[in-house]
Amino acid sequence: MRRGLLGALLAVTAVLYLWDLSASGWANAFYAAAAQAGGASWKAWFFGSSDAANLITVDKTPAALWVSGLSVRIFGLSSWSVLVPQALMGVASVGLLYATVRRTAGTAAGLLAGATLALTPVAVLMFRFNNPDALLVLLLIGAAYATLRAVEAGRTRWLVLAATLVGFGFLTKMLQAFLVLPALALVWLAVAPGGIGKRLRTLATATVTLVVSAGWWVLVVELWPAADRPFIGGSQTNSVLELILGYNGFGRLTGDEVGSVGGGTGGAGTTGSWGSTGITRLFNAEFGGQSSWLLPTALLLTVVLLWWTRRAARTDRLRAAVIMWGGWLVVTWLTFSLMAGIFHPYYLVALAPPIAALVGIGAVVLWRDRASVAARIVMAALTALTAGWAFVLLRRTPEWHPWLAWAVLATGLVAALGLLGVHRAPRALAVGVAVVAVVAGLAGPAGYSLATAATPHTGAIPSAGPEGAGMFGPGGGAGGGRGQFGGGQFGGGQFGGGQFGGGQFRGQGPPGAGFGTGRAGQGTAPQGAGTGGQAGNAGGPMAFGGGRGGFGGRGGMGGVGSLLGSPTPDAAVVAALQQDAADYTWAAAAVGSNSAAGYQLATQLPVMALGGFNGTDPAPTPAQFQQMVAQHEVHWFVGGTGPGGTASGGSDDAQEIAQWVQSTFTATTVGGTTLYDLSAAVS
Repeated sequence: MRRGLLGALLAVTAVLYLWDLSASGWANAFYAAAAQAGGASWKAWFFGSSDAANLITVDKTPAALWVSGLSVRIFGLSSWSVLVPQALMGVASVGLLYATVRRTAGTAAGLLAGATLALTPVAVLMFRFNNPDALLVLLLIGAAYATLRAVEAGRTRWLVLAATLVGFGFLTKMLQAFLVLPALALVWLAVAPGGIGKRLRTLATATVTLVVSAGWWVLVVELWPAADRPFIGGSQTNSVLELILGYNGFGRLTGDEVGSVGGGTGGAGTTGSWGSTGITRLFNAEFGGQSSWLLPTALLLTVVLLWWTRRAARTDRLRAAVIMWGGWLVVTWLTFSLMAGIFHPYYLVALAPPIAALVGIGAVVLWRDRASVAARIVMAALTALTAGWAFVLLRRTPEWHPWLAWAVLATGLVAALGLLGVHRAPRALAVGVAVVAVVAGLAGPAGYSLATAATPHTGAIPSAGPEGAGMFGPGGGAGGGRGQFGGGQFGGGQFGGGQFGGGQFRGQGPPGAGFGTGRAGQGTAPQGAGTGGQAGNAGGPMAFGGGRGGFGGRGGMGGVGSLLGSPTPDAAVVAALQQDAADYTWAAAAVGSNSAAGYQLATQLPVMALGGFNGTDPAPTPAQFQQMVAQHEVHWFVGGTGPGGTASGGSDDAQEIAQWVQSTFTATTVGGTTLYDLSAAVS
């Protein structure tokens, strides 16, 4: 029976995560291009390079790309070879969470926790997408499992395994993986058997393991001669340590992110480019529908369960689990709520495992103690709270199945009333009340999850939910999917119709122009409500005012959006880039990794991403690029200059290169794209 139920849960999860997966195409083309590069070059695979010729890396450590790169190498480049590994990691995460929770509270708790994780909208999004978060979640759940096994048995090897998994989580998404460390360390020191001296010695051993597992790749990169490896994307000094501690580290907390385009500027309680901060941040219209459906319930259950186990022995397994999952939840929730730097909706997938675990454990523990008045009152109150909060979230998309919000609210209130008297009900009726309560709690997120799975997602910043949900519109990345910065702060505010969209940088001129040289000819974004482009050479898809859809399918930020979305080049452009490609190291160069990725994936040839992800890294310098052109290493340049890095403290080298190309070579239009033949005579 138990195995059958688990099999059914995993089968349904697999269908949800794999169904029509290829509809999203490359999903995040930035990472898909790096997977293509890793499938073609072992050096690119090891370093996480954006192209097989190894100019620059992605702006993350490469563990997630090791998985997708191997898949591409084995199965060839396709949407399935890039995305299926993410879906399989999602199924594995659900199964591993089930196994972890089952050890604490039994099969029913494990199944409820697994189902809750599987039906969290942002989890559905990320396990159908090729950002690093899928691998990060799997590794952190594995670390939680190993930690609880260590606490149960007092065994060093389990804690060492947990540290190793967190270390590889660091190699997946850097310091974000360390948000679970306070909880893991606390549960070991507080609950593990043995004297405090032994616990401290074991923790010290695990700490050394963590440093080794997280740091070995960093050490190799730092010791590797810089001239013989790619530039470290996201840094200004070609240093992985700068990337870890700066742009992808403390800069995310403070908002001081050198090289970021549109980064955060505010502290706690203020509003920056990435939204308002504060402890209510994750419940607002921008982020609430991603994973907050059961967040209030999980936070309250942490307190309730700690109170429930107050008289238990120090080594009590239930309290150990509550400390670990609750610590993970609280630390991550507070960090995401208060961080002033870059913050995207899909980050919230890191909250899904502890929320699901606490809901599964709490529901079963309270149910078993339903003869207690306190347990029944708590169950009823939390069921009503969950249904009420789901009603609020569902009403934020009033045109999407409006009946569902009222059905969830009514079902939840009926279940809450039933739970108050469930101790007197016959067994069959009691089970029916419990089922109704579970349905009331999961119907809302399940609806959002089905809407997420039914919609293609592309670009750099996807979000979950149906049409109109959240700040970023419904789930699409820039330039694709359902529109990214379309409906919220970015679509109609600072970037959509304000500073970049219709304010400081608004102008008129031909589509595709913008942020070039001179002062005339500002561009427009054909599919975006906002227009951009301060200046006006005839640019291509990477121009600040042009591109295909701006900061999403519906408005915002003109060509900065093309930094976040990748073009789908015309067949004539692909043919031109493939012409005589064997004679060149790079078939083409373009400003920004996402622009380069579109051409690289279409041609399966190395395309140089000038300036890295944001176009603000000093790689290559203008002098280096001119030397490469003189040595006939680069064939084509794709028109467009990007926004430049001055405002963010980053480098303007990519912009200077683009301006040099435009002033030195003759432009030609191929399939609607502006190209410069760098092998031709100068104009």
